[in-house]
This record gives sequence, C-alpha cells and structure tokens, in this order.
Amino acid sequence: MTSEQIREVVLRVLGSIAPEAAMDSLNPKVSLRDQLDIDSVDFLNFVIALHKELGVDIPDIDVPKLATLESCVAYLLSKSEGPGEKN
Repeated sequence: MTSEQIREVVLRVLGSIAPEAAMDSLNPKVSLRDQLDIDSVDFLNFVIALHKELGVDIPDIDVPKLATLESCVAYLLSKSEGPGEKN
C-alpha cells in the first residue's frame, strides 16, 4: 500500500470513531486524541479497527507511534512493507 492509501484508511477509520470531526482539517503533526477529543477507549477502538482493516499487528508498545496522523501513516507504511516490498 502507498502512504496515500494508508492515509485514506486511517481517515475513514477515524471518521467512524469521531463522525462529527472534520477530517480534512486535521493537522498531521498534532495528537489525534487532542484534535478529535477522543478518549482512550475510542483510541483503542481506532487501533483495533486499523488492525482489522489493514491486517497489521500493532503491539501495545507501539500504540504511541500512532499518536498523530503523520506518525500513524509512517508506522503503518513501515509495517505493511513486507520483505522485498517497497512503496
């Protein structure tokens, strides 16, 4: 997957967690939880939905790497690149 495809999935999943939020105005470098005013349970649901949608294992220790839109896309891109696969 490309970073743009991953970004689209992330935004779609976020939209299902916080439907009232304006996804097109998210600052990619600011905490998603702060911008969307979501709690830890909603954020956990976001992580679970990403796992289901992308088939990427996200260990608990890596959850902080999903804090911003930018870091989330970078992390998921790195996890989606299998051996010998580059985007």
